[in-house]
Amino acid sequence: MPVATAGQWLEGARLRTLPAAVAPVVAGTGVAAYDGRVIWWRAFCALVVALAMQVGVNYANDYSDGIRGTDAVRVGPLRLVGSGAARPGAVKAAAFACFAVGGIAGLLLAAVSSWWLVLVGIAAVVAAWTYTGGPNPYGYRALGEVSVFLFFGVVAVLGTVYVQTGELNGPAWAAALGVGSLACALLMANNLRDIATDAESDKRTLAVLLGDARARRAYVVMLGVAFVVALLLCVTATYWAGLALLSLVLAIPAARTVLRGAQGRALIGVLKTTGLTELSYAVLFAAGLAIAAA
Repeated sequence: MPVATAGQWLEGARLRTLPAAVAPVVAGTGVAAYDGRVIWWRAFCALVVALAMQVGVNYANDYSDGIRGTDAVRVGPLRLVGSGAARPGAVKAAAFACFAVGGIAGLLLAAVSSWWLVLVGIAAVVAAWTYTGGPNPYGYRALGEVSVFLFFGVVAVLGTVYVQTGELNGPAWAAALGVGSLACALLMANNLRDIATDAESDKRTLAVLLGDARARRAYVVMLGVAFVVALLLCVTATYWAGLALLSLVLAIPAARTVLRGAQGRALIGVLKTTGLTELSYAVLFAAGLAIAAA
């Protein structure tokens, strides 16, 4: 009976994807600072929700893809079920344990803000599970980027802002668009690497649907949207939002690598750099808004 080591469980959590969870909370807290209404313990709870959901969906995908055989041949990080390192039931239980942790933190935030957030939380868990789980997973139907944009962009950023300020403004929506677009780029980088194996498994991601060349251009467009948003916010809110443009130092090399046709393991580095781009963008965006409010 397979028993995964602590290191394998950690690798299965796919830590390189965690910037997608941290970034929206950081950006949302920056918007709250711009409004002069940061509530740190609520920001922390929002971070717990985001991290728990991200790790939970990673384990859920590991389980669902593993039992379908999608992960039989992989170039990327270890998959616990696909590699046989852990029993499917254990990975499934780990996913729902993460969802439970996120749910507890979310209930606390709903109790001090608005109970309708519970419905948002339920929707997030359902979306996380049905991404690759269930009889008709939407992640196999080229809708992964839509879900990532909604839940790790719009919902995560706006939710972080709302539980601290009780309202949503222009910078909040701008942050949601910018961070959500980078989260989509992160998923595209991952799926671009797996086009061949996903196509063989009938996993029709957006990258598979677009094809290699167009998927690479779509990745660059997703990166570009975030920086256009930062430029627009410089005009409409504060020029300090332009600090986010400094993360182009990371984004440009990643885009160049993708456009030059990097394959396989070379795209693992792109995945890491894209995650760092999203995190640095959010930190610099938040810092700019906080400075403007000072």
